[in-house]
Amino acid sequence: MSRNPRSAAGPRPRRQAKAPPATPRLLLLNKPFDVLTQFADADGRATLKAFVAVPGVYPAGRLDRDSEGLLLLTNDGQLQARIADPKHKLPKTYWAQVEGTPTDEQLQQLRQGVELNDGPTLPAEARLLAEAPVLWERDPPVRFRKSVPTAWVELTIREGRNRQVRRMTAAVGLPTLRLVRVRIGPWALDGLAPGQWREVPASL
Repeated sequence: MSRNPRSAAGPRPRRQAKAPPATPRLLLLNKPFDVLTQFADADGRATLKAFVAVPGVYPAGRLDRDSEGLLLLTNDGQLQARIADPKHKLPKTYWAQVEGTPTDEQLQQLRQGVELNDGPTLPAEARLLAEAPVLWERDPPVRFRKSVPTAWVELTIREGRNRQVRRMTAAVGLPTLRLVRVRIGPWALDGLAPGQWREVPASL
């Protein structure tokens, strides 16, 4: 009588149950100046690790080390892609302190799109802020030239090129001295101090 080969091999090992997917999370962080948009750095520079002790989240998009303001972090890959991928053209609003006094012509150039070394930008929303926004003191402070006035411009773009806002303002003759991102899509900075974060519903 032949034996069943399966019974000869013994019982099959049980498959381990898959862990349930993590609950999607979305954090809004006010990234301070001189902090890298990552959680580790071999050179010992300041990173997000000093401010966010939430496991499993990672930045949805980037914000330059010398820029400040709103940064989104999530543990959800699909949400991260929808926020960070330029094809979704999620609007991002910045307040830029620029050197000089913007003219109507310069603002119109920003609105129409600016020719950069990697091609023309999409049209942007640009307006001169009548007064300097109420912001925290930057550490270290911005270096000014006493002989040159400064102004604040609000700029909304729908792209994500490297250092795009700084390059756009420089291209029209308005070098950026300080750059603060205040809104991404439906999410706004709204009262967060540098280094502080809050959690919001993870949906878009």
